[in-house]
Amino acid sequence: MQSSESMSNQETFLITGASKGLGRSIAILLAKKGYVIVGLARASKELTSLNKILKSFNPKCSVLECDLSATAEVNDIGHLIVDTYPSISGLVHNAGIIGPVDNMFAVNADEWDAALQVNLSSVQRLTGIIYQSLAAENGCRVTTISSGAAIKSLPSWSAYCTSKAALEMWTKCLAQEGMGDNITAISFAPGIVDTGMQAAIRSVSQQKFPMVDRFIGFHENGDLTNPDDVASAMFELITQHDMSVSGQRFDVRDL
Repeated sequence: MQSSESMSNQETFLITGASKGLGRSIAILLAKKGYVIVGLARASKELTSLNKILKSFNPKCSVLECDLSATAEVNDIGHLIVDTYPSISGLVHNAGIIGPVDNMFAVNADEWDAALQVNLSSVQRLTGIIYQSLAAENGCRVTTISSGAAIKSLPSWSAYCTSKAALEMWTKCLAQEGMGDNITAISFAPGIVDTGMQAAIRSVSQQKFPMVDRFIGFHENGDLTNPDDVASAMFELITQHDMSVSGQRFDVRDL
């Protein structure tokens, strides 16, 4: 791959979960740096406003509406992406949901499955559909957003922990199998970021999530990091990681 410095005005990055939180911060930062950004998320006023912001930096940027929990929508948007963007130089799989937070023997099974669909299955489906765009020209840098929950179980988080652990292994598989097409893949744990997901966690009852007071404390004590700061810390890895680190896991606290 050519360096991002020489290619930034030509490279297209697809970012899922781009309308809010960390995904939004990554999308805006990369657009500021001159990349062509395709932001994918469910329809919302936040996605509409993101479109205006991205285009203010680069008129080639765009947003796409897709609910990753709906297989048919993932199929349709994947084929649209291939038709519209024949070469994608970067892919950030950021979209994710905390899923049902409850004891694994009491949790709603359909909600548990839905979390795996968004956090894992849609990642495989979408990447498989757009493979030809990823393998075009200079290959593609893929970054998946992981979590500390991928390596440490938390009570009542079985869906989230399982999906993030599986996503890290998926990333390693992609690094191995994408090598011949110059597709690299890394996973990145961003730490505890001040996003809507954290707010959702704090809203769960202690009966369903015994550790909820700890997460309320993170917020009250100012321990949550700003998504813009995390995006800045990730920038070099997202845009410049190469085959020498493909398959590795990175943690924001180590940068």
